[in-house]
Amino acid sequence: MCHIRAAGFILAILTTLSIHTSTARAQAAGSIEQNFAGSLTAMPAENLTVSGAFYVPVYSSVSMSAGRLRGDFSVTLSIHNASETKSLVLKRIGYFDTSGKMVDSYLKAPVALKPFATIEVFIAATDVRGGTGANFVVDWAATGEIAEPAVEALMVGSVGPGHYAFISQGRPIKVIGKN
Repeated sequence: MCHIRAAGFILAILTTLSIHTSTARAQAAGSIEQNFAGSLTAMPAENLTVSGAFYVPVYSSVSMSAGRLRGDFSVTLSIHNASETKSLVLKRIGYFDTSGKMVDSYLKAPVALKPFATIEVFIAATDVRGGTGANFVVDWAATGEIAEPAVEALMVGSVGPGHYAFISQGRPIKVIGKN
């Protein structure tokens, strides 16, 4: 009787994991253009005269207990157009690992984000390719003066009985040096 309950319990866990994995794969299968069609608009006809970039540190894995334990977290990168009137052109969304190697690129070509619209990139907790020092780089442009986009990442995960959620705000990439 005990073996039957244990087998049932194990089967339930495996079924849950396979459903979770299938859902994560299904989310990853669609492109930003498909998943966020309602947030996108036509590329502007005017020249892109303003541009910038954001660096967003993310934590797909975190070392704990002096490196003896690793917590894996899902990551949701959100890119918000903070302008009420202008489109924001996204030129690149690159995902890099701890060693600085590009893991994935999420745009095949530039896309234009409607005013006040948002797009997201989701990394499942089971995807540990980024490691403990993962990051995103988001390159953007606009046809003129525009409100700076808001770019941030939400990490969510569980370690033992504890559940954790935290954010990491994107930082504008600025060249610092001689004036």
